[in-house]
Amino acid sequence: MPAVGGFDKGTGKAYPGNLTPYVTVTCVVAAMGGLIFGYDIGISGGVTSMAPFLRKFFPSVYQKEALDKSTNQYCKFDSETLTLFTSSLYLAALLSSLVASTVTRKFGRKLSMLFGGLLFCSGAIINGAAKAVWMLIVGRILLGFGIGFANQSVPLYLSEMAPYKYRGALNIGFQLSITIGILVANILNYFFAKIKGGWGWRLSLGGAVVPALIITVGSLVLPDTPNSMIERGQHEEAKTKLRRIRGVDDVEEEFNDLVVASEASKLVEHPWRNLLQRKYRPHLTMAILIPFFQQLTGINVIMFYAPVLFKTIGFADDASLMSAVITGGVNVLATIVSIYGVDKWGRRFLFLEGGTQMLICQIIVATCIGVKFGVDGEPGALPKWYAIVVVLFICIYVSGFAWSWGPLGWLVPSEIFPLEIRSAAQSVNVSVNMFFTFIIAQIFLNMLCHMKFGLFLFFAFFVVVMSFFIYFFLPETKGIPIEEMAEVWKSHWFWSRYVNDGSYNGVELVKEGYPVKNV
Repeated sequence: MPAVGGFDKGTGKAYPGNLTPYVTVTCVVAAMGGLIFGYDIGISGGVTSMAPFLRKFFPSVYQKEALDKSTNQYCKFDSETLTLFTSSLYLAALLSSLVASTVTRKFGRKLSMLFGGLLFCSGAIINGAAKAVWMLIVGRILLGFGIGFANQSVPLYLSEMAPYKYRGALNIGFQLSITIGILVANILNYFFAKIKGGWGWRLSLGGAVVPALIITVGSLVLPDTPNSMIERGQHEEAKTKLRRIRGVDDVEEEFNDLVVASEASKLVEHPWRNLLQRKYRPHLTMAILIPFFQQLTGINVIMFYAPVLFKTIGFADDASLMSAVITGGVNVLATIVSIYGVDKWGRRFLFLEGGTQMLICQIIVATCIGVKFGVDGEPGALPKWYAIVVVLFICIYVSGFAWSWGPLGWLVPSEIFPLEIRSAAQSVNVSVNMFFTFIIAQIFLNMLCHMKFGLFLFFAFFVVVMSFFIYFFLPETKGIPIEEMAEVWKSHWFWSRYVNDGSYNGVELVKEGYPVKNV
């Protein structure tokens, strides 16, 4: 019996295989799917702090910000229409991820990526040419449809293509491209905001066409995963592909396990209903709670509205955008740390260290803002050292997120699902993520207005809760082949009661030779 919460490497499988240049390049290209998500997160906050954009589409916000200097700093950006512009995308992503589950399962991961790129490209063109608020909202909805398809397929693609020993690092390439997208968007916002004539926001929004084209073209040239090919009956092609991506001829054991997993998945007539079965309780719990907690770290508050937030705490227009560039740069560098450490230190260590770091920083930032702004939101003159301290701790907070909950929030769910429920469970993961991203984006400015500096303490409370959840309920998953992940749950102190209760999963039933019609 493996140790509690761990995995007995002595009885676990070790498939032969190398980190080949072919699979590295393939995973890098696929990970570029994260660019569209990251670019949008960065662009949204930037354009909503540009005066010409606000004047054209949200004049009430512009008047409150530019003309009424006595307005409470906590409440000056509070506008339902403005938040609808930002958050409508995530509601659309939630809906499209449900459709994307079927497309990903029946037609492969590549086609889902292609749909994502095309939809995002359409939305970017409409937003760049927008003349009225309704065009902005329609464009955002199309962007959301694109993100739903990409976020459904890319993490699964990466987890299936990568050799199990390097799965963590290659999968985090998705999060790295999200952070690069955010950084590029922040830099572009900084320069586009300086364009005379006030039309720089069109370039910011229309520029989303570039990452959309990258994922669209990438999806056309990428190979499909062996798992997906086997699911669609292409066994010989899948074995040839597996030899190429592993860089060895001896792939028989891994190939046979993939075939067995695929046969088991075909026995499942209703993967959505099967998710509710007792034996999948740990998988469903992680698919819901990990993305839920990821959004309640408060990171989207920083990334969506970094320029607005920095302007609120007293930075000038240029300075607030520049501060967002700085946090974007920290985000990228810290994600690279995660790529280095995730398969070395493990998932649990990064989760817990990052949570501790975020908690400390949130308390300090709340204290700094509370002392200076009080409850009336009137800070007076802000000394330079104060602004530097706030940005410094926000950067430390961002780095804590970027090497823990940021990448692992996508990695861990994508690697723990058995093939028979993988597409459906990943769809739940994306849907929950997008739903709570939508909720946070929709109510953040209103919460800032009413909770004031206490908003940071609100998120700090959830960081404490999620850290306890990880400590007690998430087993370590590093270095374990994706089709052997069931052993992790069987050896866990809590989840073993669900997966060791006499019910077999589909793979075990096929291996045992049972004539099963519906698992």
